[in-house]
Amino acid sequence: MRYLEIGDKLFNVKRDGFNDFARYSFSEVISLTKTLAVLKNGVRLVNQPRKSYIISDVGYPVSKNKGAHWHIVTIEAIRDAQVENAKIEAHDWFQEKEFSLKEIIFIHRKFKELEKHLE
Repeated sequence: MRYLEIGDKLFNVKRDGFNDFARYSFSEVISLTKTLAVLKNGVRLVNQPRKSYIISDVGYPVSKNKGAHWHIVTIEAIRDAQVENAKIEAHDWFQEKEFSLKEIIFIHRKFKELEKHLE
């Protein structure tokens, strides 16, 4: 476990309940004080690494909100964020789109073709 340094890239994951998508935020350390690391997005972290079992082994708690932690960016975190963002984009598109009957029939046919192909 190490203290944060200027230039370190970090991420945080939030959910609004168990059924919500994981929403990733990324930022970078831009300044340090004796006890805090300030991120580019304005979040202030306690520059004291803590054991964290939720996302990764080590987390850095948000100042005045010790229950929220930021973690050093890994390639796995970037991949997970890309997958979640694709899910959110698809979900939002289907929520906002009003399909015509012609589009509904087209989508239905494509799903039927896919089902046959997967058998």
